[in-house]
Amino acid sequence: MGYQAIRKNGFWHGADYYPEQWLDDPAVLEEDIRMMKLAGINVVTMGVFAWSALEPEEGKYTFEWLEERMECLYRAEIDVILATPSGARPAWLARRYPEVLRTGSDRSKNLYGMRMNHCYTSPAYRMLVGRIDRELARHFGSHPALKAWHISNEYHGECHCGLCQEAFRCWLKIKYGDLDSLNRAWWTAFWSKTYTSWDQIESPSPVGERAVMGLNLDWKRFVTDQTKSFMDMEIEAVRTFSPDVPVTTNMIGSFTEIDYPRLASSLDIASIDIYPEWRPRNNVRTALDAGFEYDVIRCLKKQPFLLMETTPSMTSWTEFCKPKHPGQHLASCIQAVAHGATSVQYFQWRKSRGAFEKFHGAVIGHSGHEHTRVFREVSQVGEVLGNIPQIAEAETRAETAILYDWNNRWALDGAVGLRREKKHEEIVREHYRALRRCGKNVDVIEEEADLSCYNLVIAPMLYMLKKGLAERLTKFAAEGGTLVLSYLSGIVDENDLCFLGGVPGPLRKLAGVWCEEMDPLCPEEKVNCLMKSEVISASLSESECACSDYCDVLHLEGAEAVAVYQCDAYYDGFPALTCNRYGKGRVWYQASRFSEEFLVELYRDILSHIEKKSCRFLSAGLPYGVEYSSRDDRNAVYHFFTNWNDRQITLKVYNALDYLTGNRMEEMTTLNPFQSIVIQEQCPGN
Repeated sequence: MGYQAIRKNGFWHGADYYPEQWLDDPAVLEEDIRMMKLAGINVVTMGVFAWSALEPEEGKYTFEWLEERMECLYRAEIDVILATPSGARPAWLARRYPEVLRTGSDRSKNLYGMRMNHCYTSPAYRMLVGRIDRELARHFGSHPALKAWHISNEYHGECHCGLCQEAFRCWLKIKYGDLDSLNRAWWTAFWSKTYTSWDQIESPSPVGERAVMGLNLDWKRFVTDQTKSFMDMEIEAVRTFSPDVPVTTNMIGSFTEIDYPRLASSLDIASIDIYPEWRPRNNVRTALDAGFEYDVIRCLKKQPFLLMETTPSMTSWTEFCKPKHPGQHLASCIQAVAHGATSVQYFQWRKSRGAFEKFHGAVIGHSGHEHTRVFREVSQVGEVLGNIPQIAEAETRAETAILYDWNNRWALDGAVGLRREKKHEEIVREHYRALRRCGKNVDVIEEEADLSCYNLVIAPMLYMLKKGLAERLTKFAAEGGTLVLSYLSGIVDENDLCFLGGVPGPLRKLAGVWCEEMDPLCPEEKVNCLMKSEVISASLSESECACSDYCDVLHLEGAEAVAVYQCDAYYDGFPALTCNRYGKGRVWYQASRFSEEFLVELYRDILSHIEKKSCRFLSAGLPYGVEYSSRDDRNAVYHFFTNWNDRQITLKVYNALDYLTGNRMEEMTTLNPFQSIVIQEQCPGN
């Protein structure tokens, strides 16, 4: 099962639907169906937080309202994604089974309230969740409206109760086998931390142990495994009576708490919830950062994904809850499609009258009718998606990848020293934006992913090297791949133990450099670099060539210096950027943080030497603020262009046809702000 089993006749266009909030007003429910058809809605997600409406008291199931809604939706030819309700439990459950409530890292017990406030280890909670999941599957698993299961909601958080402590110790016993192995891996001789019995081990706490980096890392890994175990239990429960219906769960892109690649292995299709903060004069960066989130999720399964939640207008939790401006909603939805989405779905269909998210955007506002700008723009999205069904199953092909690994993030963020803020996330996104500005599709992959399909791999701040990664990177370069490394790479192994023999550890021979030491720069410090090669455009200003944040003090061990520091510091004249020929490939090493403009020019030069065939629509260059993506199937390639600038942009398109409108464009066409065009290019032989 996969995205092919979800929908075979185009895109899903839908919303989270909460009829349980309106059961006392049948007129509202009747109007919902009418307006859904007007808006081009062909799918809804139901049941996400409906547990108290489905089981108002233990063992008493009230599924009638849900059955009535599913029948109405089916008659209206609207598909249903049915959620398991474990994300928010009823009050009766918490009162009767207090063990289900989470314990914080400070060991204080949470009260009943909010959502996702439950212990994944609790036998009682697993029993109760499994039971209602099976009952839902028994009742609705073969319903013709049901097209997918939505497992829980935005899995996150951790519990530190006694049940979780014991489960953690069992997890450690399986991983390490004995305490001697654990003590070596965690380097517990430091500060007299050596454990002599398993029951001495507790999870990290602000009022207890937090200085053992191996413990901190393993706890995060355990939380991911425990979350996955809980999710797998839910999947098994619904498949008891619904074995052929695909399953998904909504994830949050680059969300740091859970190692998403581990969760994705159990899913048939990946899904994302995304809420970009659109601000005036910042749309270009916001759009490129949203693209990063989409590509993280797409690469979890290397196939089209579901955009499960986004707002049609505004959010309710940001500092300034600004609505999308005219045209922005369509542009952001086309962007999701350009990056591989096979659906566009909203939180939410109808605004709640009360409680926490009553001001969050929705297709239908408190006015209760369709005569609004938001509704018109949502309907426009539905119309556009209905006109391009062929793209729904088209794949995204990328020959460029960025390594972005959850374990690496955890280790780097938890490292004490160098700089308080390591800026890993910020810098990875900087490299991503630079590559996207070069017109490249980019895969965002973890350290264990296959590298054989790429010709360029970027690995910024590859602080932790999982076992076998150095060997795979070496093979990649030896066989002709181009690898880009940076400062803070090759420092520790997967247990967060520093490599001996010099930085960048196992990557030293590959990079052809040895880093003797590092100078973390204060915000006011600036270090210039002098180019010794024609690689970087001479048009860059002095500020764009400046170094910031970190300066590695490098010694060449086979690599060539492409740029050197030019400064008053003791490392004046030392390499700032190097290139090493390794086998049939090349390995670049960035000893400092360069500006995004610098990276754009560097990657343009690298790509010009390794690309076998470039897109003819990009031959004239990609104007700043215009985002390009492509998807392709066996018959055609679909080229997406969106102008995120607040001004018109002229683009050379070779008298192509706009697939969105059917209009033929002149060779030089003008894109208005937030305007998108899609060019269909037939593959040879079709």
